[in-house]
This record gives sequence, C-alpha cells and structure tokens, in this order.
Amino acid sequence: GYRVSLQGNFFGHNHTYITFPEYNPRKHIKLDPPLNIQSNITASKCQIWWSVPWYLVEILQYELQYKEYSMSWEIALNKTPPSSLPQIQIEATELRSGIAYIARVRCKVSENEDSYHSQWSEWSQTTVFQRAGVPKLSEKILNTRTMQFLFIPLSFGTLLYLFWNCKLSSRYCCFLTSGQKASPALTFPRQLLSFSHSIICTMGILR
Repeated sequence: GYRVSLQGNFFGHNHTYITFPEYNPRKHIKLDPPLNIQSNITASKCQIWWSVPWYLVEILQYELQYKEYSMSWEIALNKTPPSSLPQIQIEATELRSGIAYIARVRCKVSENEDSYHSQWSEWSQTTVFQRAGVPKLSEKILNTRTMQFLFIPLSFGTLLYLFWNCKLSSRYCCFLTSGQKASPALTFPRQLLSFSHSIICTMGILR
C-alpha cells in the first residue's frame, strides 16, 4: 500500500491537511469508457457491442443505457449484460416500431473481482438504431375481404330461397300486366339470371 497525504504551504510553513495511511491504487481505479460501440437490429432483436482492452475483458462488468432518441437520458432504461462479454441484446418487443433509439455503455471492474476495485467509467459514445415499422393490412383491403366472405354465403342463401319459392309457386299461375299468362318455369330463370348478373357485378366491385 501507499501513504498519501495532502500538504500545503501557509505563510511560509508547510502543513499536512489530510493523510491516507493505507491507500491502495488498485482499489481506486477509474477506467476509460468502452470504445467503438455499434449496433445491428433485426426483426427479432437489436445486437449491441463495443471494444475494451483485451487484458480487461474477463474482469469487467458493463451497464447499458438506451432511450428514445428524442427523450432525456434521465428517463433512459438500464440493462446489464449477463456475462463479461462486451455485448448485449435487446429484444424487439422492448422497442417501439418506427422509433429511433440511442444507446451508450460504461464499465467498471467486476464486483466479483477481489484484486481490483473501481468506480464506473464515463459513458461511451452513442449508437443509434431503429426498429422497422410492422406492415399492416390497409383498412380498405380488410373491409373488402370481410364483405367478400359475408357476400358469398348470403348469395347462396338467396339462391336457395328463390329456388324454393319457385317450387312452391309452381302450383299457381302468374299473370303479366298485359293479361298474358306466364309459366313460373319461365319466370324463375329470368330471376335467376338477373340475380346472377348482380352477384358477378358486385364481386367485381369488391375486387
């Protein structure tokens, strides 16, 4: 260990103000911040990594901060890597789609390390990433599909109704406005043809 003292000269006399009798530099370390922080985002996660001196990799621990780009660092979220490796990942579910995020990282000697002790370093430079927007079906396409699925069974039910109605009406005679007699067998195909034409036109519009 070392003996460290703070001395000063006052009116020509040296004075010792503070003395640290057992100062050990290994227990009072402040590291440089990590370098070269980078990020890569996919549909499922955002991978972030950085660089530290190779001889420190196994004894360091890290803290990552990330936030929406437009927000203050005071409300940033903190995340701790599960190992001493200089990397971390953020699940896509933790990020809002279409929003830009910014992240930074700092380091210190791991609390599991007995030989050294340090305080947190300054924050590193930042990296910016953004989760792509999730594509959505347009409201128009959704409504069209819904109408098509509803229209098909309704059309089929209407055809059955016309067929059944014609069958019931076959016992009676239908008269035209001119007084001529018309057979239901002739009237029904015209109704069916007209209705089928309406179905074809409507389906074309829905497409």
